[in-house]
Amino acid sequence: MKIIIVGASGTMGSYLSNAFEKEHEVIGIGRRSAIQVDLTSPASIEDMYQKVGAFDALICTAGPTYVGPWKNLTAKEFRNGLEGKMMGQINLVLIGQHYINPKGSFTLITGAVTHEPQKNFANASAANAAVEGFVRAAAIELEKGIRINAVSPTVIENSPHYFPFFPGEIPTTMKQLEYGFRKSVFGANTGQVIRP
Repeated sequence: MKIIIVGASGTMGSYLSNAFEKEHEVIGIGRRSAIQVDLTSPASIEDMYQKVGAFDALICTAGPTYVGPWKNLTAKEFRNGLEGKMMGQINLVLIGQHYINPKGSFTLITGAVTHEPQKNFANASAANAAVEGFVRAAAIELEKGIRINAVSPTVIENSPHYFPFFPGEIPTTMKQLEYGFRKSVFGANTGQVIRP
């Protein structure tokens, strides 16, 4: 299977790349990769797909949002987050549907702050909720057996610098995260939000 991982140089993406490349052809898209993408630019996303060609699955673990005090959150900062995490992921699907093989799958990333907001994450909560709504809606319209899901972890164990923002949360282990993505990529479900 040919799997694109957008965000392959990040904490989640690098772990998933290492896990999946043992069994599949992984095309890593990240800051240090041969192929890069600007999620805020539909033209850049189109260029990425043209370089990669036909594929079987896309995983996205990227999507920048504003993280910080509410009093510093401006309309501009909020829009930047929507362009990154929300529209970036939505455009990966809208454009990618023309390149993906029949019966392929898209797996997007959201997060527990969608349903359990934490201080400093208002932008991420809104972007995540929009992505989850898009996943449910796209699932009933994508053709050729193409599936779409989102994986929604809480803070992950390999990002301890975020632990103070999530008091009382038990971190998602990297193995739990991996199996959440495996369920989406290799399973039969579509339109689901998988909470590992």
